[in-house]
Order: sequence, then C-alpha cells, then structure tokens
Amino acid sequence: MHAAELSSGFSSQKRATLLLLKQNGELSLQQVADGLKVTKVAALRHLASLESDGLVGRSNHTDGVGRPRAHFRLTEGAGALFPQAYSDLSLTALRFIEARLGHDAVVEMLQERARDLLEPAPSLPAGSTLAVKVEALARRRQESGYMAEVGARRRGSVEMLEHNCPILAIAGTFPEACDVERRSFERVLGARVETSHRVVAGDPVCRFLIRSKGGPR
Repeated sequence: MHAAELSSGFSSQKRATLLLLKQNGELSLQQVADGLKVTKVAALRHLASLESDGLVGRSNHTDGVGRPRAHFRLTEGAGALFPQAYSDLSLTALRFIEARLGHDAVVEMLQERARDLLEPAPSLPAGSTLAVKVEALARRRQESGYMAEVGARRRGSVEMLEHNCPILAIAGTFPEACDVERRSFERVLGARVETSHRVVAGDPVCRFLIRSKGGPR
C-alpha cells in the first residue's frame, strides 16, 4: 500500500512509519517496532524525529499494571502529507455553487464526481463473485488516493477499508459527499453497502460492509 503524495523528502523508514500510523491509528512503541520489523530503539528514533517535526503525537496509557506506556498517532498536521484531492479549491468551488445555484446543485456535482471516479465499472468476467468485485473497486479507490484495501470476508459479505479520505475537508462541510460515494458503491457493485466507521467522524478508517442483495441482513 502506498500514498502517492507522501513526500519523497522522508527516508524510507520514516515513510513506512507514517503509513503504518495512517493505516492503524494509535499504536504502542512495540507495535510500531513490530510493524516496521525493527528494534524498539530504532522505532523510537523515527518516531521522535517525526514528533519533532509536528507530524506525530504521543500519549500515555496504562493497562492497569506497571508504568504508563507511550502510544503514538499522526497529528492533524500530518494529514497534508496524504492525497487531499485539491480540497481547498474544491471546497471553495462547492460553496460558490451553493451560493449561486443552491444546495441541490452541490449534491448533483458530488454525484457527477462519483460517477467519473467509479464508472464505467471495471471490466469483470460474467458471474464474478462479490469478493472479486470489491477487490476491483478497492484497486480503483487505491489509485484515487484512498489507501483502500479489502478486509474481512464472510459468507455473503465483504469488508472494504479506506485509510485516507482525500475529500475530508469537503465531507466535513457537505456530509452528503459520504452518502453519495456509498450509493455509488451500491450501484457499481450491485450490492448493499453500510458504513460503520468514517474518517470525517473522527475514526481512523472508513469501513464499508458490503453484502450481496440476496444475502442475510
């Protein structure tokens, strides 16, 4: 998994650290070391450097026994390192459209953007399973900067996770953007899609539960 907009000015280990925290939210020092496959001393060196740059923050937690342990997560300022889909310009444009043409025109533009990103649907063999369709959708979303991956698979359902939200600023002002994307997923996949976690609501990931239309509710 990669983030195309992550600055090449970082060393490979620092980029890996940033991506690890982006994908997982808050992690302990041991979890960061395990994820990077380095020692805790090396992991702390990378984290401390990123912390001094204002990109990583730490907090102390206790498991009920012993001293509190440091946990690390990305700061709000680190969000600019990941694809943002020209958020400032887009948000200004949408506000202009709302002022001139009304809120319905904003929703219509968001729907048009979703169609441009997702349609035509990826060419798949007839009879492709839901999992195959979700994998194709995740690849397309990955290419658009959402850091998407397929998660848990169960009978009649597949999970898709998106670790980055390029339209975060837009969704914060126009929450309809999230529902427009969800409904676009339903149309492309021919399935029911529910959203249980959202980055715009403060969650570290957007989580979509995708079910076959004929499957259990």
